[in-house]
Amino acid sequence: MQNGAIDTAVSVGDLSRRRFLVGSIAGASLFAASGKLSIAAVGKDSLSLAMIGEPQVLDPMLATSDLVGTVMQHVFETLYTFDAKWNVVPLLANAMPDTQNEGKTVTIPLRQNVQFHNGQPVTVDDVLASLERWMKMAAAGKAVARLLDKLSAPDAGHIRFDLKEAYAPLLAQMALISNMAAIMPKTVLKDQLDQFVGTGPYKFIERKPDQYVRMERFDGYTTGTEAHDGYGGKRQALVKELRFIPVPDANTRVEGALSGQFDFADLLPVEAAERLEKAGDGIKPIITENFGFPYIVFNTKEGVLKNVGMRQALQAAIGNEELLLASFGDPRFFRAEGNFFPEGTPFYSRAGVDNYNQNNPEKAAKLMQEAKYDGAPIRIMASRQYEFHYNIAQVLVEQLGRAGIKADLQVVDWATLVQRRNDPKVWDLYITHSGLLPEPMMSPPQLGDSAPGWWTTPEKTAMLKQFNTETDAAKRGQLWGKVQELVYHQVPYVIVGKFNALSCRSSKLEGYQPATWPYFWNTK
Repeated sequence: MQNGAIDTAVSVGDLSRRRFLVGSIAGASLFAASGKLSIAAVGKDSLSLAMIGEPQVLDPMLATSDLVGTVMQHVFETLYTFDAKWNVVPLLANAMPDTQNEGKTVTIPLRQNVQFHNGQPVTVDDVLASLERWMKMAAAGKAVARLLDKLSAPDAGHIRFDLKEAYAPLLAQMALISNMAAIMPKTVLKDQLDQFVGTGPYKFIERKPDQYVRMERFDGYTTGTEAHDGYGGKRQALVKELRFIPVPDANTRVEGALSGQFDFADLLPVEAAERLEKAGDGIKPIITENFGFPYIVFNTKEGVLKNVGMRQALQAAIGNEELLLASFGDPRFFRAEGNFFPEGTPFYSRAGVDNYNQNNPEKAAKLMQEAKYDGAPIRIMASRQYEFHYNIAQVLVEQLGRAGIKADLQVVDWATLVQRRNDPKVWDLYITHSGLLPEPMMSPPQLGDSAPGWWTTPEKTAMLKQFNTETDAAKRGQLWGKVQELVYHQVPYVIVGKFNALSCRSSKLEGYQPATWPYFWNTK
C-alpha cells in the first residue's frame, strides 16, 4: 500500500466500547512523570495493542462491552461466528445446525478433537454447562432462555435446543462477542470466574491493571480448514504474545502509534486522519466503514408525536445528509443512505428509502397541517457528552423551524437523558446512536416494545413475529425489507445515516484485516 493510503473495511459493530468516538472519555493517560509513555518493553515476537481503556472484567459472558469481547475473543471461542459479509458460519460447531419441527428443534454438531488451554478435551458436557451459564448470566443468553423448553445432548457429538417457538436470531446471538456464549471447561465454571480457560489461538497469562492484559500462543490450538473469511475460517497465532494496553486518552494513542510504541491503536479522533496519512511509511490509517449509526427516537406514547402524521411531518423536514455533515465534517467518516444495513449484507433492503433525506419543509408543513398540529414545541433531548448528538440536535432545530415546527432543545448530561427518557411525559424526541449489529433484533432497541419510544402497533407485532420465526435466511432478508418499510411509514425513529471509525496500525503489522472487533490471529 502506498504512503498515505488508508485501510478500509465494510463493518458493523456495537458501540458499548466505542462511546468515546466523538464524545469524551475520562481516565489517566499512560504518561509517566517524564512525559514518556510508561509501557513495558515487548519483544519482537509480541504485539503492543493500544485499546480505549481497561476491560471492566475478563468474563466475556458478563460484559456487554465490546472492549471485553475484543480482548477475550482471542482466548474464548463460540459455536458460531460471522464471515466478512455477516453471515453466520461454524466455529466450534462442525457445521450449520439441523433444524426440525418448524424451527423449534435445533441440533448442532460439534467439532471433535478440540482442546482447552489446560490440555483437557472439549466434551459435550462442557458445551452444555457453558451454554447453561450463558443463559443464566448473559443478557443475550437470557433472551434465548425465555424461549427454551430444553437444552440437551442427544449424543457425545451434538447438542440440541428444543424451543417453545422458532427463534431465528438464535445463532447470531451465540456468535456475538459481547455477552459471548464462550465455551469453557465445566470444571472452571462459577458465578465469578477465577480461571480464564478457553479454546482460542491464545491463552490468558496475566492481567496487570492499568498496564496490560497479556496472552501467549496456544500451541495445542486446532483450527478450521476453511479459508480465512471475516471471523470465520482458519485462525493462526503467528506471533507468540499479545499485549492489550489500556490507553484511555485518544491523543495518547495517536502519539504512541506515531512514535512506534504501539503496533495498533484503536478508535482515534477523526481529526487525526490527515496527520496519520502524512506520517510516512511507518503508519497506516484504518477506516472501518458502517461502524454505527446515529438515530432520532420519537415518543409514540404521549405528547405531540403520538400522532403518526406529526412523526411523518418531522421525517419529511429532516435533511439527513446535512445532519451528518454537521456531526462528522469529513465525508470519509459518514454515509448518507436510507438502507438500514449495508449493501452486500443479509438484510440489505431499499424498501421505504424514498422517505430518507427528504429535507422538504413544504411537504412537512402540509403533513403538519393535516395532523392538526397545535403549535406546541417539540421537546428535544440531547447531550453534549457526545458532541455529534448535540450537533445533530442544533441542525434539527433549524430544519424543523423551516417547516414551521417549534422546537425546545433541552441539553442535559447523558446520565440525565438516560433517566429522563423513561418518562414519556417529559420529552418528544431524543438523539442517540448505536452500532450496526449483524442481526436486526439486536439493534436498535426500539424494535422492542418496552424501549423508550414505546412503539407498539398490531402491524409491528405481526411483522416481527413472522420475521423472528422464519428460519430460512433468504426469506428473513425479504421480511426485513417489510419491517424497514414499516419503520419509514410509522416513524418510531429516524436513522440519520452511518458513520465510520478511525484506527491505525504499524506498516510492519502484516495480515491485519480491518474489523469492527479487531482481532490479531493471522497477523505478524
